Amino acid sequence: MFEEKIKEIKANIANLNQAIATKTTEVKNALESDDLETARSIKAEIEEAKANLAEAENDLKLYEASIEKGGAENTGGKEVPQETKTYRESVNEFIRSKGTVTNEALRFEGKDEVLIPLNQTTPVAPDTDGIKKTDVKPVSSEEILYTPAREVKTVVDLKQFTSIHPAKKASGKWPVLQRATEKMVSVEELEKNPKLGKPQFKNVEWEVKTYRGAIPLSQESIDDADVDLVGIVAETIGQMKVNTTNDAIAKVLKTFEAKAGVKTLDDIKKILNVDLDPAYNVSFIVSQSFYQSMDTLKDENGRYLLQDSITSASGKVFLGKPVFVLSDDVIGKDSAFVGDFKRGVLFADRKDLGLRWADNEIYGQYLQAVLRFGVAKVDDKAGYYVTFKPEQLPS
Repeated sequence: MFEEKIKEIKANIANLNQAIATKTTEVKNALESDDLETARSIKAEIEEAKANLAEAENDLKLYEASIEKGGAENTGGKEVPQETKTYRESVNEFIRSKGTVTNEALRFEGKDEVLIPLNQTTPVAPDTDGIKKTDVKPVSSEEILYTPAREVKTVVDLKQFTSIHPAKKASGKWPVLQRATEKMVSVEELEKNPKLGKPQFKNVEWEVKTYRGAIPLSQESIDDADVDLVGIVAETIGQMKVNTTNDAIAKVLKTFEAKAGVKTLDDIKKILNVDLDPAYNVSFIVSQSFYQSMDTLKDENGRYLLQDSITSASGKVFLGKPVFVLSDDVIGKDSAFVGDFKRGVLFADRKDLGLRWADNEIYGQYLQAVLRFGVAKVDDKAGYYVTFKPEQLPS
């Protein structure tokens, strides 16, 4: 009776092993077809089959142990010799038969692939044995992406906030009509008219400077690039132009009257309410560090003073004035221009060129950028160069 049961269990074990091997192959095929739902379903069936296999193997051990100790089929108590094979012998037999002879003790990882436990093989010396990444360098490669990612960096074109004058000469003067300060006087009937004061003009002198540069591109690099190389270089040149004009404008901003002792919100309000004429269209052109200090200021009710605004070009307002943020490198750490930017700065725009031409001497192309402009301060009272270092930031 025991022998029949043992044969039945062994047959069941063989069937389970075969089913696991077959379903493992089906999982791989499903994954290659991107059918995850089918793969998960088959994987669950494999786990169930493995559980049944473990249970069957335990039952087999139980029956075999009973026979060895003597049971209903071995009443004499004599040891029944069992023909056993080592794992290595089973593997060798499987290999020599080219897979036609299998043993239930073998573990199959996939179709026609037998998994041999490490403790039944020759020990591996990590320093000398096996194949490592360094050994397969001649037949392996690195993954290289050919589309460059753009670095994120805040760049605001200051030119848009200035008074732009389309210059036609290399230098010139820009007349600014000063606000009249004189008053008229009262006169009696038929008296001669008193003289009125003459209009006062201030001539703002400007001078154009030339900024230029070129970069050669070989035609081979243009033809063989996986991206629009000319477009990338042109984009970089455009950024250089903005950096150039920003640097020139920032130098002029720093020449406005300095307000270095600003430490509180009341000091900022004094600049807006007292130092600047109410007629000016005031805005804040601030550095990142200045913006950080500004962003932490609250009113007496604990509400932040820096607010979002759909009407402001920058999207932010502080004390009702628009706020534009620049990097510390452009305008200075903890610094800002507070005032009427357009009335304060003149931008004499003479020429802005981007040229591209072929050069038959080098078999390539030249990309050239040319800027000709001048920047000058127009109204000394239009703004202040403010350094804000709060005594203590609000918590």
